[in-house]
Amino acid sequence: MKKPLFTGSAVALVTPFKGDKIDYEKLGELIDYHIEHKTDAVVVCATTGEAPTIPNEDHLATLKFAAEYAAGRITVIAGTGSNDTHHAVMFSEYAEKVGCDGLLLVTPYYNKATQKGLYLHFKAVADRVSLPIILYNIPGRTGCAISIDTFKKLDEIPNIIGVKEATGSLALAGQIAAYTDLVLYSGNDDVILPMMSLGGKGVISVIANILPDETHDVCQKFLDGDTYGARAVYLKMIELIHALFLEVNPIPIKTAMNLLGFNVGEVRLPLCSMEEENLEKLKQAMKNYGLKF
Repeated sequence: MKKPLFTGSAVALVTPFKGDKIDYEKLGELIDYHIEHKTDAVVVCATTGEAPTIPNEDHLATLKFAAEYAAGRITVIAGTGSNDTHHAVMFSEYAEKVGCDGLLLVTPYYNKATQKGLYLHFKAVADRVSLPIILYNIPGRTGCAISIDTFKKLDEIPNIIGVKEATGSLALAGQIAAYTDLVLYSGNDDVILPMMSLGGKGVISVIANILPDETHDVCQKFLDGDTYGARAVYLKMIELIHALFLEVNPIPIKTAMNLLGFNVGEVRLPLCSMEEENLEKLKQAMKNYGLKF
């Protein structure tokens, strides 16, 4: 296995907005919060961070702020994926320049690249930076999936070190673990433990935005060999995990954070506020977990 960029829980951090601007003061507060509550890494400007609706200059400014604000206190992973290879290269080079610790590269969306195109896309980025790269395989959002044969070829590139596997397929996760040296991270909160049982080293998590200690503990207990302890923490989270995906991410997690007083602002269109029925289900799941708001 290649050297992990992190082990444990990396939070897929929301991007806080104040009106039509990014709230950098709040972003700093969130980074501090995760440092204080056992989170092992922060992922900035990815899916949960609403990267598709953040203009280029704001995206780059957010990466720079996070890298400089964290200042070696926590691993910062920059979301620099794109459906345009030139764009992904440019953002990745910038992330390295400003001091980010690693990159998360989603499969190109909408274009629906061939497997050859996927390989060439990721290779083009890897050739231009020295930072460790985690591939992000989430065909449910991008319409494009990395095959096991392509994973094998990408594994030959030294600084492609891992994959955020978010297909939900434990069969594919098992193949990645069996046939490559890539570090396996769960991309879905509802399969953290099954993924780690196959050799995964942690999760890039949505629920960690509101349960950072617990998400870290699930992973760390498992890594320490306390499988029963890990299972107990994980199973208590299951209802809330599912409630956070009643609507497309990050609508429910931002809603939950605002209910809890984090004041991270609204989601940007075309995302919108939750349907009332789903909102009530989310609130009930939060109450059942024991969260007070």
